[in-house]
Amino acid sequence: MSQRLALGTVQFGLPYGVANRSGLVGPDAVRSIVNQAAAAGCDTLDTAIAYGASEQCLGEIGVGRWRVVSKLPPLPDSETDVDAWVQRSVLGSLQRLKVARLYGLLLHRSEQLLGSRGSALYRALVAVKERGHAEKIGVSIYDPAELDAIGPRFELGLVQTPFNIFDRRIALSGWLARLHDAGVEIHVRSIFLQGLLLMEPAIRPERFSGWAPLWRRWDDWLAAKELTPLEACVRFALSRSEVERVVVGVDSPQQLQQILASTGTASTMPPETLVSDDLNLINPSRWSTP
Repeated sequence: MSQRLALGTVQFGLPYGVANRSGLVGPDAVRSIVNQAAAAGCDTLDTAIAYGASEQCLGEIGVGRWRVVSKLPPLPDSETDVDAWVQRSVLGSLQRLKVARLYGLLLHRSEQLLGSRGSALYRALVAVKERGHAEKIGVSIYDPAELDAIGPRFELGLVQTPFNIFDRRIALSGWLARLHDAGVEIHVRSIFLQGLLLMEPAIRPERFSGWAPLWRRWDDWLAAKELTPLEACVRFALSRSEVERVVVGVDSPQQLQQILASTGTASTMPPETLVSDDLNLINPSRWSTP
């Protein structure tokens, strides 16, 4: 099961996550995490140009044997030559990562495909693939509804989407099955909801207290099944055969070891009473600043 985990690297370039108390992961810890993941059979790294120094940090470690997925930032409004901007951005990523090609190149804002420069942007992505700079092209989405407009118009090779016990929209919408049936590779992220699902009740931020009944059901279910939050989250994400890779971000080698150890037992399917469609909870971009 651990081979289906992909190592998320945003913490290598930015202090990230509502549960992050340690800040940016240091270079020695990054090297240890990457080596430990490789030893466990992991072969995929998830990064992005927008992740601060993440790409450069990975390049300094040496990730030539990894399948690296990176993401383009939003296309600037002032950019007139879309193809040149995409090519320049991708070559910059390859240089920082010190690799000859990416496994996947994703758009960080899929809705730009629907704008006035959407066709040019997609052609530029196809050109990256044709030049041999990326094996697959696709999008990173925040809501399955994005696929309603994009899916019929553009051929995608890889889609990354949020998916966790509270947020099952990609499955409930039918898009998980549709993408899989179409041969699209699916990577899921946010399986811990930026660490919120792993926090003990006593230290959950006050701004999430408005969902107290849901938290009680979550805590009671974990206790009844004798599961840790980590075990529940990892096993749930891995339970879907349609999912090719489960992206996990870690702050330390010890945390990675805990995640790897949690993959070995069959999952216990959480009840539907733990599903939420409240975007103010399941979409971290809507979380207010503390």
